Amino acid sequence: MSALLRIEDLKVHFRVPYGIVEMVSRAPRRVVRAVDGVSLEVRRGETLGLVGESGCGKSTLGRALLRLVEPTAGHVLFDDTDVLSLDRAGLFAFRRRAQMVFQEPYASLNPRLTVAQTLGEALRVHRICPPAAIPQRIEQLMATVGLSFDLAPRRPAALSGGQCQRVGIARALALGPDLLIADEAVSALDVSIQAQVLNLLMRLQAEMRLTMMFISHDLGVVRHLCQTVAVMYLGRIVEYGPAEEIFRAPRHPYTRSLVDAIPRMDADASVPATVVAGEPPSPIDRPAGCAFHPRCPHAMGICRREPGPPPFATDGVRTWCHLYRDAGREPLSMSKVRAFAD
Repeated sequence: MSALLRIEDLKVHFRVPYGIVEMVSRAPRRVVRAVDGVSLEVRRGETLGLVGESGCGKSTLGRALLRLVEPTAGHVLFDDTDVLSLDRAGLFAFRRRAQMVFQEPYASLNPRLTVAQTLGEALRVHRICPPAAIPQRIEQLMATVGLSFDLAPRRPAALSGGQCQRVGIARALALGPDLLIADEAVSALDVSIQAQVLNLLMRLQAEMRLTMMFISHDLGVVRHLCQTVAVMYLGRIVEYGPAEEIFRAPRHPYTRSLVDAIPRMDADASVPATVVAGEPPSPIDRPAGCAFHPRCPHAMGICRREPGPPPFATDGVRTWCHLYRDAGREPLSMSKVRAFAD
């Protein structure tokens, strides 16, 4: 299966505004490395789950792919075209093929526009259909996402959070995109509504053969929805591979702690032994070496000195961790890999 989207060494850095202390001391300008050298690919028709704690750079990465945030360096190849080199007309055409569903359903909609106006605007701007056919197309879109056409004259304030999120999904689907980026699309919704929206996304992905990037901090949801998983920590990918394999045998200590923390409906379940303590370091003042080493129960001296090594690959999973720095010298069984990590 070919890759629809390829990300190569993508970086998004933000310069921190000078404060009074910095101005007086003439200290060098500090930089937030929100995304710091990410390389990924998303194959056609698959759903990639991008997971990690809040503040790790997931949403910034998603926005950078659509150039809602301008990347600092790297490449974003969509159908072998570099998105970062597109001019205004090229970017307009690209965004017809790549759309985003945002985290906050109310904030992502114009409060002054009705549902019909919101959907109609997307259809008119991109000239999806003749003006006379827009009302019928709006009705079709609303039916696709499970909304009654009676809601068309309502504004966001008169809708529930789940209804607003469905409007956001309908607006994205109005353009017939090939790629849909869902940024924490269910995190702001009640649990029962989350299930409805997730089932909707799964159905639409299957029926429309959408390629999807699903950004979330909820591994339980990702396990249910995604075929491939990328685990992100402080702006970098630490593990990437098939979802089934990553959830079965996570290699990186951070991934293992996230998987162990997934709630289980089992009265006899023990407290996870690999729960990560503390908070992620500041992206402004990254620790030397591996960024995860201050919280890692397996940290070694090299972890404090050197960044992550080239990825160790096994069973289709790539892991950036010093625990496996010598593993490539000889074939290892999975039992040996787990023992090496422990």
